[in-house]
This record gives sequence, C-alpha cells and structure tokens, in this order.
Amino acid sequence: MSSKPVIATASLAGCFGCHMSFLDIDERLLELIELVEFDKSPIDDLKTFTRPVDIGLIEGGCCNAENVEVLHSFRKNCRILVSVGECAVMGGLPAMRNTISLQECLEEAYLNSPTVAPEDRVIPNDEELPLLLDRVYPCHEIVKIDYFLPGCPPSADLIWEALTALVQSRPIKLDYQLIKYD
Repeated sequence: MSSKPVIATASLAGCFGCHMSFLDIDERLLELIELVEFDKSPIDDLKTFTRPVDIGLIEGGCCNAENVEVLHSFRKNCRILVSVGECAVMGGLPAMRNTISLQECLEEAYLNSPTVAPEDRVIPNDEELPLLLDRVYPCHEIVKIDYFLPGCPPSADLIWEALTALVQSRPIKLDYQLIKYD
C-alpha cells in the first residue's frame, strides 16, 4: 500500500475542457505521478472508487440525476473536493438553459429545431436516460465543496499550483497571473 495521496477526477455537465487543461500540465504529469496515485478517473480509466481518496477534482455542473449521483459519490469518497472550471463553479455554458423551462428547452431541441427531420420529432423518453433536472446546478449547490478553481478552463498552471499545494499540505497561492483572463 502506497503512502502517496490519492486523486480522483470526473466530468459532469461540461465539455471535458478542464480535463484537457489538466493534461496540459505536460511534462509535469511525470512529476505528478511521483507525488500521487489516481483512483476513479478518465486518466486511468477506473470507473468506480476502489478506496477513499484524498483529493477529488470535479468539472462540470449538474444537469441530470446521474450528475448528482456522481457528485454525491465524490463527496462521500473524497476528503477534499475541488470544483474545477466555470461549469462546476457557476454552471457555465450549460446553465444558459436556466433562463427557459425544461419543457421549452426539450421542445426546441427535439421538436422545433430546423435540423430535426419531421419523422424524428419526438422528445426522448427512455427509462435508460438520466432524468433531466429543472435547471443546471453548480456543484456547491448540491454538496459541500472545499476549493474552487475558476476559468473556462482554468489554466494548466492554476491546476498545477492548486493540486501540488493540496498534495504538499501547503496554502494554495493563486497569483493574479494564474487566474487572469486575456
């Protein structure tokens, strides 16, 4: 059994851009592998938790019941939980649907869209599909979040600084250069 901190990651309702930014730490990934182990994550393709983890990174907001279930599982299994990116922090672009009703959104997408053929105009209603929520929720409205990393996506340097600070049990120092938007 290793004494390295364990990290898990997940993507909810978002574009996976924060995971791409995480991968943009480039050669520092080799340093990171010396410092940590991964559990449930697309990084190692583990689909379920195999043990409690020290740090969980969540990108994306909650737009359906499956997102909420995954988020609750992360909160239960992660000592520290970090919202990564604007979708997790504030709902991001998916939350643009919050200004209209769910029914109106579904009708526009599946019934009234000019790109849907007349014979395909039906709102999906399969029990295998996750139940859509009334709106898109940022993660902190569902569970307690310990840290927030802003950006769309946050820079690789911001993710690196926050992650290494947490792993090394030191204060996170988010210099202006790490969080500015140009």
